[in-house]
Amino acid sequence: MTDHLTLTKPFPALPGEVRLAVVGLGYVGLPLAVEFGKTMDVVGFDINGARVKELSTGTDFTLEVEDDALASSTGLRFTEDPDDIADCNVYIVTTPTPIDAAKQPDLTPVLSATETIAKVLSPGDTVIYESTVYPGATEEQCVPVLEDLSGLLVNVDFFVGYSPERINPGDKEHRLPTIVKVTSGSTPEAADFVDALYSSIITAGTHRASSIRVAEAAKVIENTQRDVNIALINELAILFNRLDIDTEEVLQAAGSKWNFLGFRPGLVGGHCIGVDPYYLTHKAQAVGYHPEIILAGRRLNDSMGSYVASQLVKRMTKERIPVRGARVLMLGLTFKENTPDLRNSHVVDILTELAEYEIHVDVYDPWARADEAQKHYGIDLVEQPEQGAYGAVIVAVSHHQFVEMGAAGMRAYGDPAGHILYDLKYVLDKCDSDLRL
Repeated sequence: MTDHLTLTKPFPALPGEVRLAVVGLGYVGLPLAVEFGKTMDVVGFDINGARVKELSTGTDFTLEVEDDALASSTGLRFTEDPDDIADCNVYIVTTPTPIDAAKQPDLTPVLSATETIAKVLSPGDTVIYESTVYPGATEEQCVPVLEDLSGLLVNVDFFVGYSPERINPGDKEHRLPTIVKVTSGSTPEAADFVDALYSSIITAGTHRASSIRVAEAAKVIENTQRDVNIALINELAILFNRLDIDTEEVLQAAGSKWNFLGFRPGLVGGHCIGVDPYYLTHKAQAVGYHPEIILAGRRLNDSMGSYVASQLVKRMTKERIPVRGARVLMLGLTFKENTPDLRNSHVVDILTELAEYEIHVDVYDPWARADEAQKHYGIDLVEQPEQGAYGAVIVAVSHHQFVEMGAAGMRAYGDPAGHILYDLKYVLDKCDSDLRL
């Protein structure tokens, strides 16, 4: 057991004394490790041996980091061996924080990473979390694990910080250095150190929060706000459909006002917007408050896959296109355009609902990895759709390949005897599709 004496050793100087470990090398961790690796020694740690091997060869299958950028990070090395991070003095946790089947926060990955760090934690070290959590989780869930397994005391022997990730998968404009970074620490001195650490790589600047809880809350409401706004537009789309009014025309008209927010209807998936609100509502219910608007928005957005499927079936029936046994082509499976990211894709909800009508769906996505689609969803992607074979074609994701294909290219897959072209992403003009949200 360590004698707990107040540390007089200063925080490590930047970048010379920092020995950094980034724990978790996914969409968030890898860009972070690469950026820090340009100016300091960094160990990128991940429990996925295949991921470590892939990155060690200089390739990132998530496509978030280009091969040349990976090669330019000369201070970065990769490992799956916890012993390789034992000599580090700063640890950044970037593991996912998903929800379970009951839509409750699943802190298993972040707590597992915390246990790994706790076993090698030394006096003077700093542990920073980037994973999205509910307000209080870092200090209430993670710190006790660090203390129990290390025998050290927070703010006496070691320090913690929180700097929420803001990675937007597939976005080549808003990259890590050009996005303002929120920072925080468990003491004012720790907050200074965390802020200085990130300031060394973030050209857009930082925003120092007054506490870890404030920084946690800021992150979780960023995506909750977007979720609620999209839910409103989804509800309006359902209403306008019943009123036989084109939703996009309404939004374009309303958008002529300077302060109208330009949200569009659609499926809400991914690792953030469709997940983070459940972390906030979990904490709200834990303190005796039942959130109304947040949960209503979540229920509505989670129901959109079923709504899309029902609209398609109704239109097929109206056009006398046989439903039972029909073949449908789904263009896109990833949760957003121009990324291979399949996490929490609600395209799957449409597939599940169509299966209830005994409709067979071929899924074509040039961005998604076939092994990942099979692993996560049991879906076998088609390498190339059949021409003239489908009773309906659904544009579910606006990959640039589909945009460039145009209506003629999409309709070439439809049955010449009759088919429905359903545009969920507004990639076509109104006159070029048969149905859209």
